[in-house]
Amino acid sequence: MLKRSDIVANESELRSYYQELEQLSARPLWTQHLGPTVEPHSKTVPYVWHWRDLRPQAMRATELVGTQQAERRVLILSNPGAPGMAATNTLSANIQVVMPGEMARAHRHTLAALRLVIESKGGYTTVNREKLPMLPGDLVLTPNWTWHDHANDTDGPMIWLDGLDAPLVRMLEAWFQETYPDESQSVGEGFGRSLAKYGSASGLRPSWESVPAGKASPLWRYPYTEAKATLEKLAAQGEGSRFDGVILEYTNPVTGGPAMPTIGCHIQLLRPGEQTQAHRHTSSTAYHVIEGEGHSIVNGRRLDWEDKDVFVVPTWMIHEHVNTGNRPAILFSHTDAPMMRALDLWREEARA
Repeated sequence: MLKRSDIVANESELRSYYQELEQLSARPLWTQHLGPTVEPHSKTVPYVWHWRDLRPQAMRATELVGTQQAERRVLILSNPGAPGMAATNTLSANIQVVMPGEMARAHRHTLAALRLVIESKGGYTTVNREKLPMLPGDLVLTPNWTWHDHANDTDGPMIWLDGLDAPLVRMLEAWFQETYPDESQSVGEGFGRSLAKYGSASGLRPSWESVPAGKASPLWRYPYTEAKATLEKLAAQGEGSRFDGVILEYTNPVTGGPAMPTIGCHIQLLRPGEQTQAHRHTSSTAYHVIEGEGHSIVNGRRLDWEDKDVFVVPTWMIHEHVNTGNRPAILFSHTDAPMMRALDLWREEARA
């Protein structure tokens, strides 16, 4: 009959053996103390960056550094639990600013990126020669390996949230980047051709429906005006998720799947006084408060937020949201959920 062996060496022999393994750049698994039950414990922590602190620093950067010196004038939001280049273990959430008359030169990279416009009077991003307006609340995508440059032809600053999968791509050692031959791309015929072809309405769907897989969306701009109108209509009808209020996903209008393979994008509305049910899932999420005020409780930590703040919920942390204001709170979020689903690593758990 087979059974587990009970070999026990003395401590001196084991120490000698472990030292021999170290000389071979090897080590024993059984000393890592994984325990009988293993679940994720992120080094990154729940955290909120307040716009009242960030905006003055972003504007200060415009006085100190030009776009000739810094190809992208960006403030990296660095998670204090794992200081470095990222807001969570897989996602970046940064603040970029382009001043009147400036442009950020064209390049492309294997990083998937999104731009959620925080402040602007106009201006635009050009993606693969398509000129896309950037108005407050708009979502603009620059998927993996698309040429893109930004320009501000208004008399006010353009400021937006940059969301990228940079930590993931860096970990996979798959980061490629290339500079465009000219400072900016020549613009092709038409203005917003992808929006005209696919229609932004087909790029939104209730997030509580099933999520098919798909390649990066051919729709690169999702206007905020249409997303907000859809949220308000569903809220009036009493629709919503017990975990997230009324929530929509920005989708690939061809496949119905996520906007980009590694990053999912959502927008949600919490009615005044609404409190969601607590849950957790194996995906990290960065939130931007488009409008409203409230707080989120993440693993027992309260994060108070208001207009234009950014906060993060790392993987497998219990969280709930509360709208404490007298107006709807609208949150944009980007998440690594599409990647976790594709790798069959997605789990979700509700808490009473």
